[in-house]
Amino acid sequence: MRIKITADSTCDLPDDIIDRYNIGIVPLYIIKDEIAYKDRLEIKAGDIFEYVESGAGMTRSNAVNVYEYQEYFTQWRKEYDAIIHISISNFFSACYQNARLAAEEDGNIYVVNSLNLSTGSGHVVLNAAIMAEAGMAPDQIVRELELLIPRIEVSFVIGTLKYLHKGGRCSGLAALGANLLKLNPCIEVIDGKMDVGKKYRGSFDKVIMQYVEDKLSSRDDIDNGRIFVTYPPTTSDELIADVVDKIKSIINFDEIICCQAGCVISNHCGPICVGLLFCRKPGAI
Repeated sequence: MRIKITADSTCDLPDDIIDRYNIGIVPLYIIKDEIAYKDRLEIKAGDIFEYVESGAGMTRSNAVNVYEYQEYFTQWRKEYDAIIHISISNFFSACYQNARLAAEEDGNIYVVNSLNLSTGSGHVVLNAAIMAEAGMAPDQIVRELELLIPRIEVSFVIGTLKYLHKGGRCSGLAALGANLLKLNPCIEVIDGKMDVGKKYRGSFDKVIMQYVEDKLSSRDDIDNGRIFVTYPPTTSDELIADVVDKIKSIINFDEIICCQAGCVISNHCGPICVGLLFCRKPGAI
């Protein structure tokens, strides 16, 4: 049985993984000057940062509509017996609802709510692709993904609340307070929603080292199979190399995948951000 794994562009998987597993990507949109640009295809994160920092205004993200999902699914169903589509959390976007509506008349299209974003969703997509390649049936893959999703732990530290605030995801008072105190908040994804965790103070590079320590040290519940380190393209190679070294000093992961955040995630998190995205062991929820 030929199964096509597809995902919203917000999964932020690097191109080599997308190509290796022939994953279909459905691009969300970034609206700039009231013109819609397709994430990953027609606009880059650097374009967003340049536009915002110039003072020209803010960009915003838009979901994929039902008709567009129908077009993608129809195209892929010509070649594949079944489709498993992994969506960004329904609490962040209408994409999941729209994909469900687009798929409702075809029993061989399965839409999975990742309850996550960025490479938190990427974990789900990659696991689905590995299982499909191994020959598992689509309903079995979906069951395994539903067991995986609650075990995914996602967080990221941001150096400015400007983008979250302007995008309506952070109050002006909170942004002002964080800026005045020079705080770098840790944003966590819990049950499909964003919440604020620990607030760090100090230079961003030092904060990130402490953040890695806090998230990985003194724990026996972490699955050491894979961890994503995800960040905007403005992040220095030196910082990411230091993050990788720090991770290796704490846990011996089989894979440490470093990748850049796409436009939708960067649109909300801004140019100063690093996230760790990994899984807990089964039963450790």
